[in-house]
Amino acid sequence: MFSDIGAFELVALVILGVLVFGPDKLPKVIQDISRFVRKVRAFSDSAKEDIRNELGPEFKDFEFEDLNPRTFVRKNLLDDGDDLGLKEIRSGFDLKEETASVTDAVNGRSRSSGSAPSLRKQDPVRPDERPPFDPDAT
Repeated sequence: MFSDIGAFELVALVILGVLVFGPDKLPKVIQDISRFVRKVRAFSDSAKEDIRNELGPEFKDFEFEDLNPRTFVRKNLLDDGDDLGLKEIRSGFDLKEETASVTDAVNGRSRSSGSAPSLRKQDPVRPDERPPFDPDAT
């Protein structure tokens, strides 16, 4: 119930309760609040049970927590069960290999010559000569 409330916030609520209601009325207020929370829980449980009875046996495994969008996404989209065979498709498609082959085709290189650039030493450029163009350096 208090999963979202930290220790500091809980202490602040207790101090605020003592200041607002006073130490003599605080136990009565806590009893009233706890009684109210129990009634609300009982009401919501009976409402859930009525809805389950009205839906019938087709929805016997229906859970109200599944209506929460986070739970729905986690259960249906991020589930490890691979009903569509997406893992097989992903494993059959190698992005690096496809990108390298497309890049080599665009640059006019054959795939068998290797994808590493030539590392041979080039002669220095003369002052009146234009330096070679390097697309990776731009």
